[in-house]
Amino acid sequence: MSTTTLSRAERLDRLPFTRRHLTLLGGSGIGWALDALEISLISFVIAQLSVTWSADAAALPWVASAGFAGMAVGAALGGLLADRFGRRNVFAFTLLLYGVATGLSALSWSVGMLLALRFVVGLGLGAELPVASTLVSEFAPKRIRGRIVVILEAFWAVGWIAAALIGYLVIPASADGWRWALLAGALPALWAVVIRWRMPESVRFLESKGRHAEAERIVRTFEQSAGDDAKIEYSAVTPPPGPVAPASRLGDLFSPLLRRRTGAIWLVWFTVNFSYYGAFIWLPTLLVAAGFPLVKSFEYTLLITLAQLPGYAVSAYLVERWGRRLTLAVFLLGSAAAAVFFGFGAVSGVEAQILGFGMLMSFFNLGAWGALYAVTPELYPTPLRATGAGWAAGVGRLASILAPLSVPPLLLLGGTPVLFAVFSGVFLVAAAGAFALPELKGKPLE
Repeated sequence: MSTTTLSRAERLDRLPFTRRHLTLLGGSGIGWALDALEISLISFVIAQLSVTWSADAAALPWVASAGFAGMAVGAALGGLLADRFGRRNVFAFTLLLYGVATGLSALSWSVGMLLALRFVVGLGLGAELPVASTLVSEFAPKRIRGRIVVILEAFWAVGWIAAALIGYLVIPASADGWRWALLAGALPALWAVVIRWRMPESVRFLESKGRHAEAERIVRTFEQSAGDDAKIEYSAVTPPPGPVAPASRLGDLFSPLLRRRTGAIWLVWFTVNFSYYGAFIWLPTLLVAAGFPLVKSFEYTLLITLAQLPGYAVSAYLVERWGRRLTLAVFLLGSAAAAVFFGFGAVSGVEAQILGFGMLMSFFNLGAWGALYAVTPELYPTPLRATGAGWAAGVGRLASILAPLSVPPLLLLGGTPVLFAVFSGVFLVAAAGAFALPELKGKPLE
């Protein structure tokens, strides 16, 4: 028997991808897809409510922004709670919270009620996403960690496509189609029960809290799942447990070691959120304004959304070939170029141009999101990891509040070309921020 001394983190890093990893990725990914379903449904709901609630049409942009305001608060709080109480528990609770609130929002009889419930929905959504990516990142073997997190983020496309299908098939079917669509978003409330009992807690989190026996049991289940491939790791001797890590403070994000990466990642999160949500939340409505019928605009949105899947696939490959920083920057530059051409295509009314550049914008934009989620948890040590990821996402959500509200005045200023030229410029700023990040491909999390 080997007596190699390895830490539990090193034992996890040296494992192959096992069935236990697949279960963790699938459980987190389904929750992620349900998040995307819920977020993207609101763009289709707003498009219908602008017709059925025409008297309140001016207030509808605030519906999307209310959800993003909740996400900003939820992301910041969720990260702090996950570093204190554990990733798994916070993940399950947030799924339950926004699932129930989404079901209740289907009963809304006014914009005011819908606004209030969208804020509660946002609290759950905002907390769940950075916590899920942190949990998966802490279990993934280091040589494929970035790729696994991008695959997790690719579940976003599954949820967005499902939302586009619901928008295309369900919402136009009746005046209350938007209510039935929101009821579909209540599914996370059921999934939360499964998540709570099937997913392991982060080994690194357990060790940071002195719960070494639990951490050892979880590592051994992953090693046993690997079978013969883990013989060396399974026979390894884990060093004696160290002292419990002190609780981290929010100000630690700006310690001398971390402040540059915190500033850079906050800039990227803010700018990517602004351009992404400004463009995609309004996409069905913009196509209607360009002269396409409601059903046709939903059909085009569905086709544009399908291009997210190859974007994620290419990003998942490149983050372990080029690295996180270069992959993120290149996809952001591609997003900037596609946004400009899409803006002029929407004015021309040429269907091939709208679809082609819309799909390119979707491809590059979501590939960038995959790389962004891969790099963010890697920037921080375990006691601060969920907090750092949560606050980066929270800062990004501030931009997602502003983005839907900025669309109407930008359209008045210069129409769709000016709107998407602004989004393109913001993508360029995001690319500059990406180059300021450290390259952490293949490096241990600690």
